[in-house]
Amino acid sequence: MQLTAPAHRTTDAERTTRATRRTGIHDTDGMAVAAFVLGLLGLLVLNVFLGPIAMALAGVALWRGTARRGRALLGLGLGVADLLVLMVFMSADNTMSWSL
Repeated sequence: MQLTAPAHRTTDAERTTRATRRTGIHDTDGMAVAAFVLGLLGLLVLNVFLGPIAMALAGVALWRGTARRGRALLGLGLGVADLLVLMVFMSADNTMSWSL
């Protein structure tokens, strides 16, 4: 039988912090994957919207320290490529959009 209290008690704030850290890391991995998928999809359709979204998600994921750093960098590169493709097709057509 133990009559004394444990030496270290975990407070509610510590439990919340631990849960937030795990969730935050998981969220950044999801952001990296989403940036990659949106950047890849943006090469085909809606690149004026999907390119900047992919770049923003990749930037946030890299800033938060994602474990999928390579995927986030690919998403960032594909987001930039989306906008470059848009500019090339816009200059060829002299319009604000492009079509195949």
